[in-house]
Amino acid sequence: MKFKLKEGLLLGAATAATQIEGGDENNNWARFAAEGKIYDGTSPTRACDHYNRFREDIDLMAEMGLEIYRFGIEWSRIEPREGEFDEAALAHYREEIEYMLSRGIRPMLTLHHFTNPLWFEDMGGFTNRKSVDIYMRFASRVIDALGDLVDDYITVNEPNVYSTNSLFYGTWPPEKKSLSALVKAYSNLAACHVHAYRMIHEKRAAMGKSREQTLVSFANHLRVFAPKNPKNPIHKICAALSSYLFQGAITRAMMTGKYIFPVLRRRGVKRGKYYDFIGVNYYSRSTVSGIADGVRENAPKNDLGWEIYHEGLIELSTALYKKYGAPVFVTENGTCDNTDAFRPLFVYDQIKAISETDNPITRYYHWSFLDNFEWREGESARFGLVRVDYETQRRTVNNSGKLYASIIKNRGVTDEAYDKYVSGLSYNIK
Repeated sequence: MKFKLKEGLLLGAATAATQIEGGDENNNWARFAAEGKIYDGTSPTRACDHYNRFREDIDLMAEMGLEIYRFGIEWSRIEPREGEFDEAALAHYREEIEYMLSRGIRPMLTLHHFTNPLWFEDMGGFTNRKSVDIYMRFASRVIDALGDLVDDYITVNEPNVYSTNSLFYGTWPPEKKSLSALVKAYSNLAACHVHAYRMIHEKRAAMGKSREQTLVSFANHLRVFAPKNPKNPIHKICAALSSYLFQGAITRAMMTGKYIFPVLRRRGVKRGKYYDFIGVNYYSRSTVSGIADGVRENAPKNDLGWEIYHEGLIELSTALYKKYGAPVFVTENGTCDNTDAFRPLFVYDQIKAISETDNPITRYYHWSFLDNFEWREGESARFGLVRVDYETQRRTVNNSGKLYASIIKNRGVTDEAYDKYVSGLSYNIK
């Protein structure tokens, strides 16, 4: 064996509804695509047709041995018009969850993963002062319909990425560039999480589920912010400030209800503990010399130019565990590799780092199970353990997916699997 999995580590994969389902035109990203805003001209209305092919995909997950699966639901399907809920959509998701369970896969349900129904987007989305109540009405209806089946929940995915890209840098819909809008969204999303955390526990308790059976948190996009020159005080200050503004303040607010700018307190939010695990989405390290993202020179990089820095996941997870004292679930981690040329090496290196380091990670959800609609990049950026031919919708397990399946089956990397899938591979150094 090249290495054995850490005892108790569960391995699975993650997806998001809009990125794989196809067929829905009632959300902000479908409209954004229709307006010609996606770099490769594609649209989430096609994606992977998972809404119709979920049994095929779940069967493939089971064949690969996935133990856990994080998935999303499409708000615009469930509440296509304000205050009107589609029972057929809820029944569809219930059927999908029941099928996961029948194949021995433990589901984790994500309530909000970047996309909004058009009616909600057009009233300002999470900048609207009523957005917390609107989100809670939706979330409550979902838990009423599905809460007896699912033990694990993500209330909000990457509130920092959603808010900064949509409302500060203006690269995602609705393409705003406003500090005021950013502060409103941060503050409202933090309140959504706190209220949803309480609500899910209350409703699940009423369903006869113990508190220990219900695990709720949010998926936090975290980066290592490193000064370009560690001896340069300006670089060090900018790295610390970038980390605080992007992830420090929002993490504290959503985990504990303790608020400090740029996150402001909303009605009904009290200090407390609003997490049952620490959800970490990790992809890369930023090399900082000013208040802007930067990439280290002569470092391994993926096909989007992001630095591949495996140590960052361990560094961040250990620091959060020491601060908040809860199990760490890696709710997303993966790499863009359009030909699966180095992803097997990435999977090997990242799982090895988790398994051989004294760290608190107990679950790992690889991003992504399937190639999918990768937001502004469209279909051009492939993250999947499984390759998707979008024209035919044919699924083909990549070598990275075969290696991952072997790791799960053998509880580590055998010499044979290493020689077959990893040996001889290398990263792009740019």
